[in-house]
Amino acid sequence: MIGNRVVVVMGVTGTGKTTIGVLLAARFGVPFAEGDDFHSRANIAKMSGGTPLTDEDRGPWLDTIGEWARDRTESGGVISGSALRRAYRDRVRATAPDIVFVHLTGDRELIEERLARRQGHFMPIKLLASQIAELQPLEPDEKGVTVDVSGTPEEITDRVVQSLRKLDADAFAP
Repeated sequence: MIGNRVVVVMGVTGTGKTTIGVLLAARFGVPFAEGDDFHSRANIAKMSGGTPLTDEDRGPWLDTIGEWARDRTESGGVISGSALRRAYRDRVRATAPDIVFVHLTGDRELIEERLARRQGHFMPIKLLASQIAELQPLEPDEKGVTVDVSGTPEEITDRVVQSLRKLDADAFAP
């Protein structure tokens, strides 16, 4: 199903992009990349200090994600990244046009609860509000699926797989 496509697991902080991305990549036997690893030190310092990134800050990061995806169009892969706005997803698609987005979404209280338990991550819980305010959900003309993050990581991954299969089936329906 993923085949030679690359999937970006997107959403606000605390939705489980890394956890689900790792499970999804393992399920399909493709490489996984942590999108946060592509941020510059300056970006990480800014976010660690509680300051949201600007579009200018994000540009090189988005380009790197697009390049990673483009380099895997023959083999497939899964990468995590917030991809909060349509313009950001369009920028990634400009480099990797066949990319598919998996938007992880859920109840704010659940996400806050998960963030409160998370340890060792640079993103503070106080940036959740700015990410929610900035989020532009996938639009109908964007190749992707939206999946709720309630339940266990395995249940969420199962829903992602089912949604991607349906997306594939719908793409080939007469």
